[in-house]
Amino acid sequence: MNDMTRSHGGTLLDPAPGRTGKTTTSNRLAPGKLPRGLQLAGPVLLVVLWEAAARLGYLSPHTLAAPSTAIATGFEMFADGTLLPHLAASAGRAYAGLFLGVLAGVVLALASGLTMTGEALIDGLVQIKRAIPTLALIPLVILWLGIGEAMKIFIIFTAVLVPVYVNTHAALRGIDIGHVELARTLGLTRSEFIRNVALPGALPGFFVSLRLAVTLCWTSLVVLELINTQTGIGYLMNRARDWGQTDIIVVGILIYAVLGLLSDAAVRMVEARALSYRRSIGS
Repeated sequence: MNDMTRSHGGTLLDPAPGRTGKTTTSNRLAPGKLPRGLQLAGPVLLVVLWEAAARLGYLSPHTLAAPSTAIATGFEMFADGTLLPHLAASAGRAYAGLFLGVLAGVVLALASGLTMTGEALIDGLVQIKRAIPTLALIPLVILWLGIGEAMKIFIIFTAVLVPVYVNTHAALRGIDIGHVELARTLGLTRSEFIRNVALPGALPGFFVSLRLAVTLCWTSLVVLELINTQTGIGYLMNRARDWGQTDIIVVGILIYAVLGLLSDAAVRMVEARALSYRRSIGS
């Protein structure tokens, strides 16, 4: 066995003969990190092919407008003041539901993750909600709250709450028992334990959930704004569908995509700052 697992005085994972040894095992077993900007290669290629198909006549403008046409339409709508009020209405709904959902999810996760009573009363209810598609609640919520803004914000709130709760709760339950024992040895009070041990330990899970939440708030809004609205990006898309204006529909899709990506990038930036200690420890 030793002869089979060793070669030239080292293991099979050692650098091959003639190499400098700078290539580590992890570099050879796992893919490297892409250079900055190459992550966009796929989307850029898709847009180029889409534009080419439209210009060569393979894609009818009645089926799908070319990217250049949609971008020009978007600038026109921005310049004549059509776009901004609808964009503000959509952002207000999305971020109001996001804020309420994140706040409620964190509070419920803390109550459930740090107390046995909370675990008994809260966790089962959230798991039941997790099994129910959020959009399936729309007919019932319309009966409760009507078809106005409250209904839309409430649906986004329920969509956001579940991932925030689940990931934050899991992070709290996964805190190293050694940290808990150390807190007991030091005689920390419960509030000190929560502030100095529980909350910092739950941050990685919370940021994972927050990234999911900022995506969910926009994907939920897409459907909600097709339900009897007079403002919002979804309203513009719904009206454009009636008139066959695929360029405006593409503008709406692009706006949803850009806002979702920008929201995710903002969360990742905050996460990098808040969890910078992990990078310094690992370096």
